[in-house]
Amino acid sequence: MLPLHTWPAEDRRRIVGVLTDIDDTLTTEGAITPDALQALHGLKAAGLPVIAITGRSVGWSEPFAPVWPVDAIVAENGAVALVASPSGRLEKRYRQDVATRAAHLARMQQALVRVEREVPGARRATDSPGRETDIAIDHSEFAHLGEAQIAQAVQIMRAEGMNATVSSIHVNGWFGDHNKWVGACWIVRELFGRELASELDRWVYVGDSTNDVLMFERFPHSVGVANIRRFEAKLSALPRYISAGERGAGFAEVAAAVLQGRAGGERIKAR
Repeated sequence: MLPLHTWPAEDRRRIVGVLTDIDDTLTTEGAITPDALQALHGLKAAGLPVIAITGRSVGWSEPFAPVWPVDAIVAENGAVALVASPSGRLEKRYRQDVATRAAHLARMQQALVRVEREVPGARRATDSPGRETDIAIDHSEFAHLGEAQIAQAVQIMRAEGMNATVSSIHVNGWFGDHNKWVGACWIVRELFGRELASELDRWVYVGDSTNDVLMFERFPHSVGVANIRRFEAKLSALPRYISAGERGAGFAEVAAAVLQGRAGGERIKAR
């Protein structure tokens, strides 16, 4: 990982949008700090879309989608998006239809009960009541699970036929072909009519954990906030750059770097 200040100005000049994780990337200790919020406002003022992509539940995300200056929050690892209209009305968009979501719900709850029963100390995340398309086990937010317990939770979810991934705070499991990358491509196409896969060098992704690896693999302009060092040994793909600051302060650094390079550049609008 290269220091963020080595990111070439000519590369930053071509950036048209920002994709970011939320927990421990955009937020600090569970809340957005003034510097990170100001960074979002700065990107918005410059006409740069910002899309937050998180493993958090859609219910947890709903209060933030209308008030943060972001174009969308894609929750539950790519399954559902919250989009605020110009009038402030919040629209919820799903990748799976109603019948598919209903069919998966009972199976997911059975898997959740199994993890809680078989993994010592495992308990569902506090945002679980707001989850519609996945399940989550808390490993570092209000509870603490060791590496062996986290691995066991992942193994059980996968044995149940689920996808499973580990964020900085949760172990998430779901049925379906979506993930952060798929969700990002979907919402960029939905909102802007653009094909993300064909313009990877025009977007930057910011993250902090193992569930960001799919994004680090794809984006030539990817940044880990400094607290990613906690997971570095577990990452199969590293971000290209790393910020000096941790969490929200690191995100603010990335926004400043983009804005410095992008002054007077292209603006894109939702359709």
